[in-house]
Amino acid sequence: MALVAVLSPRLAILLVWLLTNQMAVAFGSFWVALVGFLVLPWTTLAWAVAYQPQRGVTGPGWVVVGVAVLVDLSSHLNAARARRVRRAPVAP
Repeated sequence: MALVAVLSPRLAILLVWLLTNQMAVAFGSFWVALVGFLVLPWTTLAWAVAYQPQRGVTGPGWVVVGVAVLVDLSSHLNAARARRVRRAPVAP
C-alpha cells in the first residue's frame, strides 16, 4: 500500500476506500473526503492513516498530516508557477 501511495495518493485513497472502512471512520461526511480526494490528496490520505477512532489525530499523526499539507501546497504552488512560465512571452 505504501508503494501505491508514493506513486499516486489518489489511487491509494481509492484502495483504502474500497478495501477498508478507514475513510468512513476518519471522515464524518462522504463529501469532505471527496473534496479532499480532489483538492488535497496527500493530506486526505495522511488524515485517514493517522486517525484513531476514539482519539482522533494525536501526537506524531499531526506531524504526518502537517508534512502532507506542505506537500499538497507545494504541488499546487509548483503547478501555478509552471502555468505562469508556460504563458510568459518569449523574448526574441
